[in-house]
Amino acid sequence: MGRTETCSRRVLLAGVTAGVATGLAAPMLGSGAALAADGTEAVARQLEALRIAIVDGDAKALDALTHPQLSYGHSSGRKIETKTQFIASLAGKTNYKSLAFSEPWFQIVGDNAMVRHVWDGADILPSGETGRSYIAVLQVWLKEGGDWRLLARQSCPLKPA
Repeated sequence: MGRTETCSRRVLLAGVTAGVATGLAAPMLGSGAALAADGTEAVARQLEALRIAIVDGDAKALDALTHPQLSYGHSSGRKIETKTQFIASLAGKTNYKSLAFSEPWFQIVGDNAMVRHVWDGADILPSGETGRSYIAVLQVWLKEGGDWRLLARQSCPLKPA
C-alpha cells in the first residue's frame, strides 16, 4: 500500500474479527484492484456516496448507506459507535473542509465486500481551527436486497508519507 502504517495489533485484530464475524477470511494485502464487473463498481459508488454524506452531514444518506447493526470503530481503537451514534455525530454538521478517500482496494466475497482506503481529512475542530485526520480504514459492506450497506468499519492512524 506504499505507506508507513502504525496500526496496533488490537486494531488489526478488530478488522480481522469483523471479517470472521461475517464469514470472510482474513483480508489479503494487495496494491489495489481494478474496478471489476464482480460488483466492485457498485461498492465503489457506495464508498463515494458515503464520503459525500459524511462531508455533507446528510443523515438521510448516512441512514440509507449503513446497516442497522453497524459497528463503526474510530482510529483510537477505543471509540465504537452504533448506527444511531454514528449518524448523530455527523447529522447536520460540517465537520470537514475536505475529505479524500485514496488508495482504494476492494475484494468481493459472496454478499460481502472488504474495502480498504486511506482517509485524508481537513477537519474543522470545535475551536474553528483546522486539524488533519490521516488514517487507514478497513470496511466490511454487506449486500442485502441488491443494496450494499456498510456493516463494519475500523481505522488506525497513519504517519503522513
